[in-house]
Amino acid sequence: MTEALGSTATPESGRPDEDEVATKRGRRGGKRAKKGPFGRLALFYRQIIAELRKVVWPTRSQLSTYTSVVIVFVLIMIGIVTVIDYGFNNAIKYVFG
Repeated sequence: MTEALGSTATPESGRPDEDEVATKRGRRGGKRAKKGPFGRLALFYRQIIAELRKVVWPTRSQLSTYTSVVIVFVLIMIGIVTVIDYGFNNAIKYVFG
């Protein structure tokens, strides 16, 4: 008797598949399940520190340049919003007296 390709039947040897064995053992998620809450918290902080080490930090001159650009942009946007608000205020006063 021949089986079709991709069949999910157990092999002729009578051994169960790896998935069946894993579900019978009752695995709960690998390494995370074995640690308590403090172990998971420590792992979380170690991962944060590892990610922060990968960050490319700007030099002092780059930081001052970026800060200046942001401040100038914010001042320009404040000016634009002020002019628009002043215009709407005068338009409303004109329309409603």
